[in-house]
Amino acid sequence: MRAVWALLLLSGMALGQTADAPKPDANVSSAPATPAAAPTADPNALSIPAGTKIPLLLKQAISTKNAREGDAVYAETAFPFVANERVIVPAGTYIQGKISHVERAGHGHGRAEILIHFTSMIYPSGYTVMLPGSVENTPGAGNNSVKDQEGTIQQDSETGKKVEDAAKNGAYGTVGGATAGGLAGGLNGARIGAGAGAAAGIGWALLKRGNDVRLDVGSSIEMEIQREIAVDGTRIAVAKAGQ
Repeated sequence: MRAVWALLLLSGMALGQTADAPKPDANVSSAPATPAAAPTADPNALSIPAGTKIPLLLKQAISTKNAREGDAVYAETAFPFVANERVIVPAGTYIQGKISHVERAGHGHGRAEILIHFTSMIYPSGYTVMLPGSVENTPGAGNNSVKDQEGTIQQDSETGKKVEDAAKNGAYGTVGGATAGGLAGGLNGARIGAGAGAAAGIGWALLKRGNDVRLDVGSSIEMEIQREIAVDGTRIAVAKAGQ
């Protein structure tokens, strides 16, 4: 009899443990979760990489003789910029900038220089993109060169020309001074006059102001984009259609 009671007790304990065990939720699937699909890249989210070089044509003349810091600069793209078989910057897009620094050549020393920064790009539709752009090169302007990474345009050295001018003016001064001195004081006067005339001629040549940097209308300028620029491809398409 005790054995029967013991068997019934063990059976009851087993049934209680089974009832207390958590049951799987019938609404939860045992199949592995499907990973979410990656978002599709927007084909119209375009960009102009940093370091891109775009040729421009200047729309107004600029000279260190009369330019002032803060003056506006106007140019337009001379050739389309294309990436992945898409035109991102069409030819004829307006580029606006400003003059950040101007320095004229000194009397007998220093060279004229001018610094231009490009600040915005205006598509034919009116779509405007802000940009940081600098002058990389000035292939259309003779006697000028870009001297630093910031894009400062500098007049080429005139050392050789100044020496040549000094020699010519010294010779002219010698002749003129000798003539005047000879008329005033004979041979000694001619010698003194020649020396004074030569010194005056050389001094005038070496102390005159150097040439200005001048960029004429239509001058070719190469602009470099200084950081990546995001561009809306849908608005570029409108700009192209309106050309």
